[in-house]
This record gives sequence, C-alpha cells and structure tokens, in this order.
Amino acid sequence: MSDAVKHECGIALLRLKKPLQFYLDKYGTAFYGLGKMHLMMEKQRNRGQDGAGLVNIKFDMSPGERYISRYRSINKNPIQDIFDHVNKKFAAIGEENPDNLKNVDFLKKNAGFTGELFLGHLRYGTFGRNSIESCHPFLRQNNWITRNLVVAGNFNLTNVDELFDVLLEIGQHPKEKSDTVTVMEKIGHYLDVENDEMFQKYQDEGLSYVDSYSKIAENLNIENILKISSEFWDGGYAMAGLFGHGDAFVLRDPAGIRPTYWYEDDEICVVASERPVIQTAFRLKYEDINELQPGHALIIKKSGQVSEVEINRPTEKKSCSFERIYFSRGNDKEIYNERINLGKLIVKQVLESVNYDLDNSVFSFIPNTAEIAFYGMMKGLEDYLNDKKYEAIINLPEKPSPEQLKEIIYRRARLEKIAIKDAKLRTFITQDEERDDIVSSSYDITYGSVHRDKDNLVVLDDSIVRGTTLKQSILRILDRLGPKKILVVSSAPQIRYPDCYGIDMAKMSDFIAFEATIQLLKENGKEQLIQDVYKKCKDQAHLPKEEIKNYVKEIYKPFTAQEISDKIALLLTPANINAKVEIIYQSIENLHEACPNHLGDWYFTGDYPTPGGNKVVNTAFINFMEGKNERAY
Repeated sequence: MSDAVKHECGIALLRLKKPLQFYLDKYGTAFYGLGKMHLMMEKQRNRGQDGAGLVNIKFDMSPGERYISRYRSINKNPIQDIFDHVNKKFAAIGEENPDNLKNVDFLKKNAGFTGELFLGHLRYGTFGRNSIESCHPFLRQNNWITRNLVVAGNFNLTNVDELFDVLLEIGQHPKEKSDTVTVMEKIGHYLDVENDEMFQKYQDEGLSYVDSYSKIAENLNIENILKISSEFWDGGYAMAGLFGHGDAFVLRDPAGIRPTYWYEDDEICVVASERPVIQTAFRLKYEDINELQPGHALIIKKSGQVSEVEINRPTEKKSCSFERIYFSRGNDKEIYNERINLGKLIVKQVLESVNYDLDNSVFSFIPNTAEIAFYGMMKGLEDYLNDKKYEAIINLPEKPSPEQLKEIIYRRARLEKIAIKDAKLRTFITQDEERDDIVSSSYDITYGSVHRDKDNLVVLDDSIVRGTTLKQSILRILDRLGPKKILVVSSAPQIRYPDCYGIDMAKMSDFIAFEATIQLLKENGKEQLIQDVYKKCKDQAHLPKEEIKNYVKEIYKPFTAQEISDKIALLLTPANINAKVEIIYQSIENLHEACPNHLGDWYFTGDYPTPGGNKVVNTAFINFMEGKNERAY
C-alpha cells in the first residue's frame, strides 16, 4: 500500500509446559522461552511499530516473592528496547557469577522474566496518544493471586459507550473510556465475581482461607468468566489474558475477523496472530498449526491442560480480506497463494487497458508489499503469452525458419524494477512546494527502463486508500521516465467504507473512491441524493445499532465501478505530467475467488459482519456532512 495506514496489532503467547530445568538440559539455556518470545515478536513487527510490551508470570512462588514481570516500550525500536532491558539484568548476573545463569532456582527467585508463562504484544495505535499507558499488556493487580489479570489483544470494539454504561451500572468508576480499559474491567469484574462465589462455596465446605484459594486456582471457571464478560462485545478481536496463578486464555470474535493461530505439544503451547511466526520459531509444518475457531477460546490451565471451547456462538465467518491483501506476512502458505491469485485475476483488465500490446508495455510494482501479487500478475501474463505462442506455432508453415520460431518462443512480458524507495528523508523545509519536492524524491527510479513516448508503464499496488502518495510522489516520478501511459493497478477493490475493527480508516474523507463519487454526483446533477442519504442516516442515528441500515451504499449506486475508477484517475493525476493516467481496481468477484475462505469485505462492499459496523458507517457519513473531522466510534 503506497499510502501509510496504521493497522492491526500482534500478540504472542507462550506457555512452557515443563519445568525450566528441562529446557536448560535439552536446549542448553534457561532462557528458552524468552528467546522464543523475542523471535515471535520480531517476526510480527509488521503488525505494530508504535510500541510493544512483554509480561511473564512465574509459577509456585512463595508469598512475598515477585511473580509478575512486565516491561513496555514506545522506543523507536520497542522490541529491541524490551529485550535489551531484560537481558541487561542477566548480563549483570553473569558478571557477578556466570554459574547462576544456569541455576534455574536462583533465576526464578532473583531475576524477572524467568517464569513459565509469557505474553507479548505489538502495537499500532489506531486512535489516541502513543503513550506508554496505551501499550499492552495491561495489568490489573490484586493481593489475591487468582484475581490478578493481564490482558493484551488485537482488537477494536464498536460499542464502547454501551459497555462503559454497563460498568457504571455494576458500580464501577473506570479511569477512562476506551475499549481496552473497558474490556479489562469487564473481565476483571467477573473474575472477582467468580472468585467470590468459589470462595464462599469452599468456606461453606469448611476449608481454610489458604486452602480455599488453592482450590480456586485449580478450578477457576475461565469459560464462564469469558462468556459473561464478552456477551455484548461488538467488534473484531483476538483477546489474550493471563491470571496470576498461571491460567491463560485467547478469545476470538464470533465472525473470525481477527486472525489467531495456535500449536501444542508436550513441551509448549503457543499462540500468535500469524501462522508462519509459529512455524519459523518452532520449526513446524503448515499442517501442525491450528486456527482458533471463531467465537472460541483457547484455555490453558496451569496444570498444562489445553482446550478449545465455544464461548460465543459463531456467526458467518468473515475473516478480514484486507488482512490477506496487505497486512499479514506474505510467507504464509495460504496468503501467498491468495496474493498470487489476486495478481492473476486482474490480468484480463490489464491486457484490455494496454490493447494487448505487451511488446510496448513495462510491468513493475510499488510498494514492496505488492510484490507477491505482482508475481501473480506476471504468471497470468505468461499464461496468456504461452497460449498465443501455441497458436502461433501451430499456424506456422510446415517447415518454419529458425528465425520464425525464435521470434515466437522468445516473446515475453517486460518486467523491470522501476521504483526504489530510499530511506526516509528528513527536512525542516516549511514551504509546501519545496516539501512536496522532497517527498517526491523518497522514491527513485530506474532510468532507461522505459522507451520514452512509446511504452505503457504498468505498476501494481496492493491497495489504494487515499491516493495521496500516488498524487504527491509516485505518479510524478514515474512520469520522468517518459511513458505514454501510466496504468496503476490495485490488487484490491475500491475502498469505499470505514473500518471499525482495528484498522485506522474511520472517516469517509479517508477514501479517494468516496471523494470521486461525491464529485460525480455533483457533476451529474444528482447532488440531492447526498442530502437524501444524509437525512436517512440522521433519522436512524438514535436507533440501537441492531436496527441501523447502511444507507451510504446508495451513494455509489448511480455509477459503475469503472466510472468511479476513471474519476479517481482524474483526481489523482498531478498537474503538469505528460503521461495519461489510468487506474484499474480488482473486482469484488475476483477478490472472493482469490480469497474464498476470507470473505470479510466490508471495506469494499459495506457488508459489515457486526451491527456496530452499520452504526459506524452511519456516523461517519453524518460526520462528513457536518464537517466533523473525527472518527466514527
């Protein structure tokens, strides 16, 4: 994606199921778990670079001994900062007595992050300040070990106001109105209720206070806590939690919007937001990894028992397709194939746009995240050319000349590395014109790769949201090569609607497709439709989210996708460039064909998987009409 869009978050949970001495004996290090967490967090840094956090819980510590360690960072390199901080303590121990680095009893009593249960988080802030207080994991502390709660997640809830009111109704006084705090306090409240009820039960049975809490730790009903806590959550989430005594869970939303994968054997249980992260960290095969089912929780008891249980009834699975197109790591087996297919499936439109003139067309991609889809497009072009070669060969005379055969066989699509992104350029220039010139130089080009005034230049992008970078930078630098036409190809469909499940696209003004459609309505005498939709949105603003309809879809109905794409091209074409600019978007049908198991396409269709989505798009359109530059949830 050439536009910068913040998105998603990443989680990594690791439970060591053997005593620490086992890992020291087998792997030669008492820091086996810490090393694996470092690797899993680094392998998910694509999911969050605003901040990171790590928590560790030690099992069976004596009263008065610290058993929870947490460190969070908003450093420029937060993951490295966290592990530098942790490792400095071990370096100091090694300097004093190297033997203690292999003494697990000493380490558990004297060093943090040497326990059996880890939870790591990578943060992309979609809203609010990027402060250390915004970094997960969050910690809810208590003197009773079974009431301590740690939470971190990849999530966004659309109905925070409703959930906040529930907390008020039960007598709480939350310190702020955010989905993270609301979730934390909701789970924490029902954790307290569960503790109270179990404590009373064991007291009635005549157990002592100490024995009662030992029983609570053994029998805490996590399933019940999660069912009551998450009953009214509306949004996409992969929520991870740890309890002070050693139980853990990861809960996924009923539509499977946010991704979650896990693996278990007799040594470990591990959860991550991305499958290849687990494969790489533990050298596993694709088929070894499980996907956490929508609406289910993976519950990991301190005893080591692992179970996947239904918490909320699953709805139709609507895993985020945008995740597949852009955000996730492309080395996942399924995602790689899906991106290849996204590239292949747009070839027909590309060929039509260049009038099937492959001899005078050059193909490339911007940015690097579009590379896999680009390979797919090139494979599709190869298939097309192979069919043409076959036809040409069978139509040759009985004894063709070597030159005739060579001309056919050696024909291929022209692939070039056109654009190279340099390191970010820093400047204190304040004049807009000079600043734009600096920004436009953040990419450099391969001079001589295009035949001036003769070639079409086709560049693949994985998605086009605002189009700002295209207009301010990319199209200008591509024009320096002198192509007669620049064709920008998006492997994703037109992004028309806001997201509310964890990606920073919450305003209608974020979308060039929406801007283009509004202009088309005005130019074609259909401006009244804008007012009609506004009235429909206002009339239902007071309704419960379950009753709200997405009337914003009506804005797009008067025009074909191609008409909107043509207008987008006009809006994004910079002044004073020579090449004609055309933009092609993937079709919804092709998106579904490429990603058949991930049909969460609300960005493109407005078909939200939860009622809160319709409320968000309704509010976003009202905000646009009333000139409010704020997110809709």
